Amino acid sequence: MTAVAHEPTTPAEGLLEIFLSLDTPAGFRAELIEGEIVVTPPPDGEHEKYISRIVRQVIRRSRIEMDFSGNKGLLLKSGGACPKNHAIPGVTFGALSLDLFAGADPWMPCDGVAMVLEVTSTKPEADREAKRRCYARAGIPLYLLVDRDAASITLFSEPRGDDYPELCTRPFGKPLALPDPFAFDLDTADFL
Repeated sequence: MTAVAHEPTTPAEGLLEIFLSLDTPAGFRAELIEGEIVVTPPPDGEHEKYISRIVRQVIRRSRIEMDFSGNKGLLLKSGGACPKNHAIPGVTFGALSLDLFAGADPWMPCDGVAMVLEVTSTKPEADREAKRRCYARAGIPLYLLVDRDAASITLFSEPRGDDYPELCTRPFGKPLALPDPFAFDLDTADFL
């Protein structure tokens, strides 16, 4: 008896099947964001500089001990008829006491995520718009966006529906207050 391959019954299932079967080159990452497959090349050194400087401050200065993962796949609610969003933030932060990443599948739910961090790269509009909506729909409390083109950093907070109604933007060089559970002013002086 021969096994019959599962035929997708909806366009969303077909898209998800195509996405999950992608074989991207080493270092590239593929995401499924609002019904679009987005493939990005490995990050450049400037991208990683911002990531490193923020992670070091979060680890040293947060009110509680934080767990973090770079490039962790998150399953997020979708809007409309699209399949679930599959996003890979630059960094995902969670409280260490949750042991958030131990035993997690490659695409994990976002329960327990305290904040995601993105640094704009080759597709900055996806970080500014589509990913912001995805993270808000998922109820991720804080979204930190380093916008290299605008030379600014923005903290989006208090997710409601498809967006974060609260946001605070600071130019590089000015501190940005991170609320609990972080509870410190992020220093961006060396971002310049």
